[in-house]
Amino acid sequence: MSTIPDWHLAGDWFDICSCDIPCPCEFAQAPTNNACQGMLAWHIRAGHFGTVRLNDLNLLALGAFEGNLWAGEAKFVMGMFIDERADEKQRQALQTIFSGQAGGWPASFAANIGELRGIEFVPIRFEVANDLASWRAEIPDKVVGRAEALTGPTTPPGQRVQTLNPPGSEVGPGQVATWGRSTEVRTEGFGFQWTGESRSSKHIPFDWSGPAPT
Repeated sequence: MSTIPDWHLAGDWFDICSCDIPCPCEFAQAPTNNACQGMLAWHIRAGHFGTVRLNDLNLLALGAFEGNLWAGEAKFVMGMFIDERADEKQRQALQTIFSGQAGGWPASFAANIGELRGIEFVPIRFEVANDLASWRAEIPDKVVGRAEALTGPTTPPGQRVQTLNPPGSEVGPGQVATWGRSTEVRTEGFGFQWTGESRSSKHIPFDWSGPAPT
């Protein structure tokens, strides 16, 4: 796509990673034990790329890195899964946006990817509870990621443990991170294989537009 049209994506993102709770990366620090691996999942509630509608599509990435990503010490090694329900135009649009070619926040994030091991088109299930009590994503025979909202003895009933304006937000500035704990995670693909329980997870909404940087 030689000409980038106006585009906008808004939806839900979460990750589950190997870091202790809370993930230091969200505070722009080095990950636990200086190395991180895990999964990142996106659900587009509403979006378009020019006239191409992108509503209700999902993406999921597996990745790993060593060092402080935010200090320029590290680069992601990553593989990307894209919702198989996307038609050819939608697939092209999503790849253009998430590769950083369309500008906006994804361009800043893509600058941290040192190696992209591949892209596969697969069925992806994505769910977030309306009250943010839990979130999950699944790719049959490849990925299961489930998390529940973090709570504790001084957390008011029904309230969420949240961080405003986290300095290391993977979806860009000015958001609210809701902290969680993994209940199940199994990842396999692009050379990554990892399982974990009671590891760091966080949900953050995203709202991006382009092609101008935001």
